Amino acid sequence: MIGIIGGSGLYRMEGLKVYNEEQIKTPFGDPSDHYVMGELEGKDVVFLPRHGRGHTILPTEINYRANLYGLKVLGADRVVSVSAVGSMREELKPGHVVLPDQFIDHTRHRPDTFFGAGMAAHVSLAHPVCPELQGLTHKACLAAGAQAHRNGTYLCMEGPQFSTKGESLLYRSWGVDVIGMTNMQEARLAREAELCFTSLALVTDYDCWHEDEAHVTGAAILEVLAANVRLSQQVLKALVGSLPEKAGCACATALDAAVITSLKKVPAKTLNALDPILRGYRKRHNL
Repeated sequence: MIGIIGGSGLYRMEGLKVYNEEQIKTPFGDPSDHYVMGELEGKDVVFLPRHGRGHTILPTEINYRANLYGLKVLGADRVVSVSAVGSMREELKPGHVVLPDQFIDHTRHRPDTFFGAGMAAHVSLAHPVCPELQGLTHKACLAAGAQAHRNGTYLCMEGPQFSTKGESLLYRSWGVDVIGMTNMQEARLAREAELCFTSLALVTDYDCWHEDEAHVTGAAILEVLAANVRLSQQVLKALVGSLPEKAGCACATALDAAVITSLKKVPAKTLNALDPILRGYRKRHNL
């Protein structure tokens, strides 16, 4: 099953059979909304509106842990994160699609690990995106006629305000390609949950570094984003139809080199809370 995180408009697409909605309770609190379960191109899919239906949740307020935990509980093994981003490069134009393979975390107020409470684990994030899933997503973008750019660096800022011009110029000097407010925590938690992860970043504007473009406003972003919804639906439809039954990457064993604490030392409450996250690890190691 593939999990898709994005706006509620994503699951209003031709060819999607919606079966039901699932409300998941997690040890980390409530997810952003109900999960929409369905079938697309003969494959099981689950959609989650990141900001809640009606876009009522700020990026800082999103319960990223609950969102990814719920996808794991429902049986997702791959996650595509669809989001709006600002461009930090002239050639990445509004309406283009970027598939970043690196992230810089510039947030300050967000829980972003399942671990703690008596259990230590340190997953590798050197390559935070699944190369296989990213490659399939790139092919799906091309099949849908998108102007797609593979790889690049996504800077995740706190928000909800947009950048100052000084910040925007600083980020450009760092070699950043796009800027957004959501994908870093999703990438971190997907890796801890042993889920394949990739981003489908929709460029809505040039960040305020650009001298010849109007400075970004919420209204302008929503206008471009609305135009991109249909394109993202086409990409997702092509992607889901192309997915192999079994992934050929190492994402599903990410905890093998990460868990530090002996499970015998972990409090029962923590083990119970992390059961969906640790189930594969425990099975592989007969724990």
